[in-house]
Amino acid sequence: MRWLFLLLLVLNVFYYIWHQQEAPLRAKDVTPLSLYRGGQQDIRLLSEAPDTAPDKGRVAQADASCLYLGGFASQDVAQGLERRLSGMDVKFQTLPRGSSESTGYWVRVAPESRRWLDDLQLQNLSKEFNELKHKIMPCEGVAPAE
Repeated sequence: MRWLFLLLLVLNVFYYIWHQQEAPLRAKDVTPLSLYRGGQQDIRLLSEAPDTAPDKGRVAQADASCLYLGGFASQDVAQGLERRLSGMDVKFQTLPRGSSESTGYWVRVAPESRRWLDDLQLQNLSKEFNELKHKIMPCEGVAPAE
């Protein structure tokens, strides 16, 4: 009976030491998030940011960007996309194969037709055409064409 008591006592001491090693020595000092952010205390969307340029500049900038659809390896799939876009009354321009940065067949959607292609329409098109990619880039190149 004494041996059982001593065994339990030794096990308790071992258990105590084992848990003391796992426990943190002291709590970490955490600086409040408000000190990191400084004066910026809220989250604002880009559309809610203060305007430094007049509204006409923003409209012109939005009109200067085009939506590019494509990235197809096969011209048949690209022609299928063109038929689908013409059925949706979307104005587009077919780009030659070597003119884009990346390989494949691409279609440039006119800026006035971008309103017809919202996120839902792009998701539906990507379900129809498996390889479909879309990019929003400037309509004009960086260097003027001479």
